Amino acid sequence: MSKDIRIKKGLNINLVGAAEPTTSKAALSNVYAINLRDFHGLTPKMLLKEGAEVKAGEALFYNKNVDSMMFVSPVSGELIEIERGARRKILTLRILADKKQEYVTHKTLDSGKASAADIKKFLLKSGCWPFIKQRPYDFIADPTVTPKAIFISGFNTGPLAADLEYVLAGKEKELQAALSALGKLTPGPVHVSINAKGNSIFTQMEGIELHKVSGPHPAGLVGTQINKIDPINKGEKVWTVGAADLVIIGEALLTGKFNAERLVALAGSSIKKPQYYKTKIGAEVSTFLYASGFNDKHFRVINGDVLTGSKTRQDGYLGFYNTTVTAIPEGDDYEFFGWNKPVFDKISSTRALTFSWLQPNKKYDLNTNTNGEHRAFVVTGMYEEVFPMDIYPLQLLKACMVKDLDEMEQLGLYEVIPEDFSLTEFICISKQPHQQIIREGLDLLHKEIG
Repeated sequence: MSKDIRIKKGLNINLVGAAEPTTSKAALSNVYAINLRDFHGLTPKMLLKEGAEVKAGEALFYNKNVDSMMFVSPVSGELIEIERGARRKILTLRILADKKQEYVTHKTLDSGKASAADIKKFLLKSGCWPFIKQRPYDFIADPTVTPKAIFISGFNTGPLAADLEYVLAGKEKELQAALSALGKLTPGPVHVSINAKGNSIFTQMEGIELHKVSGPHPAGLVGTQINKIDPINKGEKVWTVGAADLVIIGEALLTGKFNAERLVALAGSSIKKPQYYKTKIGAEVSTFLYASGFNDKHFRVINGDVLTGSKTRQDGYLGFYNTTVTAIPEGDDYEFFGWNKPVFDKISSTRALTFSWLQPNKKYDLNTNTNGEHRAFVVTGMYEEVFPMDIYPLQLLKACMVKDLDEMEQLGLYEVIPEDFSLTEFICISKQPHQQIIREGLDLLHKEIG
């Protein structure tokens, strides 16, 4: 049954530099990379050696624990480097792209008529399965598990995040094919949440339960939506899929080809002309970063949005799941007596010293400065003001820090993943790494309980 959901707790972070709704084609990347840090908890087994020729969509490696789960090349070319770390752990694969692309072509599948087993087999073989994530633990979904439901967020509320209404425009066929296929993989519904004030393409889709959501960030996070629609209890599993990833899944079903094309929002106050670029998963960020020009020389590039993304080099590579690249000024300057003066150019969830509450629609030009140092947790009640789930955030963070498994379970760790704590981390006056704490807690819980 569809629900209208109103999120009351949260905080919109309005920043300068949102991507304009115009699209340019990024320059072709010479080298594409797959960063295995994007696949948390994965143990890879290589299928190819350095120097091997590959086609776009050809398997590079598989999941050691699920040997049918393939991870494929975004382009055709030569596998020029397998970068390894400690204990020969595989970190990054780099492919030198061909000028003319060749694709592996699988037999197409009619998702409306195909069985669940056939759909699962196709997604695993074609390289589309890694787009399906599982809660609890935020790993790539286990194909031997049947989830109680599948959840998709059809809109973003993160700061400067890509506008999904723009990204998905004209992709009706691909979206419907993907949604029909996913509907076969669960006895429960495929829940899709959209912006109550938007004009979403998902209103045209069949075979889903549509929910209209309003309110501040994190209303667009799928974890917030799961908590309000059908919370996860102990022993239950749910799957989530990114809305932009549905396009790649749907196109693979319709054409038999893994097309790694992405529409990426290049945003941030350091960019002169923030806009969208058509590129591919794993492309060099520099192929579109420099095209828009810079407002300053000293800036940080972030794979993702400023709350949940990861720092990358200007010659780094687009992450597997990312639809946003952000560039903001590097905040490495020291602010003398910055702790003791009223300010008008910073966002705060309180009215102490900052005056952002006087101008709720103002857009801010923030840098990466944390404006403070790491210290012990201060109990202020701030987290509860911006955390919309029916969970006690501070108590859960502390339970994770002291590795109290019983408390972690009882306080709702099964329901959350690191991104759900990105906003509490942003407002934290103690400068604690909330997302890292939750990630370590989830890993411990999985190791001890499974």
